[in-house]
Amino acid sequence: MDIFSILKKAINLEASDVHIIEGTYAKARIVNKFVNLTENILSGLDIKNMVVELIGYDKLERIQEKGQIDISYCLQTGERFRINIYLQRGYYSLSIRLIKKYIPPFESLNLPPSLLDFTKKKKGLILITGPTGSGKSTTLASLIDIINHTKQSHIITLEDPIEYIHYHDKSIISQREVGKDLINFNEGLVSALRQDPDVILIGEMRDTQTISIALRAAETGHLVLSTLHTIGSAKTIDRIIDSFPSNQQEQIRCQFSTVCEGIISQQLLPSKDEMNNIVATEVMIPNPAIRNLIRENKIYQIKNCIQTGLKQGMQSMDQDLIRLFKEGKISKEVVLNNCTDYEYVNRFISN
Repeated sequence: MDIFSILKKAINLEASDVHIIEGTYAKARIVNKFVNLTENILSGLDIKNMVVELIGYDKLERIQEKGQIDISYCLQTGERFRINIYLQRGYYSLSIRLIKKYIPPFESLNLPPSLLDFTKKKKGLILITGPTGSGKSTTLASLIDIINHTKQSHIITLEDPIEYIHYHDKSIISQREVGKDLINFNEGLVSALRQDPDVILIGEMRDTQTISIALRAAETGHLVLSTLHTIGSAKTIDRIIDSFPSNQQEQIRCQFSTVCEGIISQQLLPSKDEMNNIVATEVMIPNPAIRNLIRENKIYQIKNCIQTGLKQGMQSMDQDLIRLFKEGKISKEVVLNNCTDYEYVNRFISN
């Protein structure tokens, strides 16, 4: 009942995640269902032994102090995992994301073609948003991969932990991991500005200081890509602005309206046959009207600009849900459970 046998079994089942929690079986998530990976229920001692297999005894104290740690792990066969080890009711638990061996080609991700234009930008801020497990890291990795193969750039990634491994091509890539190569995102971002970067990837903008430095980096001629755990462009903009004190918000609105080059919001939904997941996306590409709405704090009106911006490569989440339904890829129930404007969506799918 060692951790490596569990991981190998999850790989063979093509699982997306593994959950190991005291008092139940180790479970793999396959699409939206759980499958048992162990024949016996796991005890707290079983899981502690698995944690030791992964990180050794010396890091157990760190988990006790902080309540959790994030690590990446690679098997000898090359498969990689993003692992969160955390405490629940005093027991060690593991939440494990399986990472594909190779960066998926952009064409295989079923993302809007307009996203390719973001890789041609020389400066500005591009955000990939969505809930945990929506494929944000994969989208980011795919965009960075395109830049790597098409442009001569110095790309610096700041990740917690490193997920996909990039190999130098036309670009050179420095991948730095929080806890190993740098203390935190803030320090890594400050030092990145001194390392002659063209492109900076920030795994996640977690606090006001990171957001502030990212905006400054985008303003001073760098292309910055990052993620946020928000759904929808309007909520993403509100989240960024509201993270600052009220006396700074007007300045941040102006700064963000200038540097933002795009917001992609995505979520993974069960297909109609429940055999796989389908990505649904919202794409906002700031035009003069949207930049003006951000400056004037009329964020609620941006949704209308997105819905009428199809020719510019934009689409709302509701529009993409309607498209996926009409193509027979997702059910009506999934559409209605995940849309933002029930009446708008229902007009297109009721017949």
